[in-house]
Amino acid sequence: MLRVIILLQLKSKNEIKKMQEAGRLLAQCHSEIKKRIKPGVTTAEIESFVESFLAEHGATAEQKGYQGYKYATCASVNDEICHGFPRNTPLKSGDIVTIDMVVNLNGWLADSAWSYAIGEISEQAQHLLEVTEEALMRGIKEARIGNRLGDIGYAIQTYAESEGVSVVRDFVGHGIGPTIHEEPQVPHYGLKGKGLRLKEGMVITIEPMLNTGDWRSKLDDNGWTARTADGSLSAQYEHTIAITKDGPLILTTLENNEL
Repeated sequence: MLRVIILLQLKSKNEIKKMQEAGRLLAQCHSEIKKRIKPGVTTAEIESFVESFLAEHGATAEQKGYQGYKYATCASVNDEICHGFPRNTPLKSGDIVTIDMVVNLNGWLADSAWSYAIGEISEQAQHLLEVTEEALMRGIKEARIGNRLGDIGYAIQTYAESEGVSVVRDFVGHGIGPTIHEEPQVPHYGLKGKGLRLKEGMVITIEPMLNTGDWRSKLDDNGWTARTADGSLSAQYEHTIAITKDGPLILTTLENNEL
């Protein structure tokens, strides 16, 4: 029988605090984006703002240059699931757009995505945003010492599907630290009680991508942007989470959480 060994990079309290500093800056950036993103604004303008904001605060966008990716943000509109390129097309009322970024502050990373409603959106789109954010929070609640990765995925999947939306399978959360993608992979679907057991010091992203239609995706010709195979809407919410003895600690928030 073949045994798979996953090498986990457990973080110290000091390292988690450094990641929390990056996470607070990232959350601050998202709060500023929320004020700016509206009909008529382009995702290229949001991209420019993010680069300037991070530079002013002594940070950089980690995904820029990662495996050849050219941008500081991923900006995914409507049926785009993830890795959408910032562009000069003005956003219009009724759109939904996910802005995803990884901040590097003093060598430590934080990763967070948020989906934004542009102007007046449909009831279907609003429902998708609300369910996706709630699914994230339900997944976070399961990120506790002794639980398993399957508990996170199960909580997200069962809630999402009970609300009539689907869970993307092709993209998952991941470990993070001084490098952008570390073990373990964190699926947003799965079976309760299955998968890797969570340990103190693990830092992971939980980032459910939910669709109003089928969960399947297709890749654009640019080799990066994934969109729903059936043209349905997609949304994503993501936090970086530390597994601590006191429960899950959200690092990408402005709340004054202490380790």
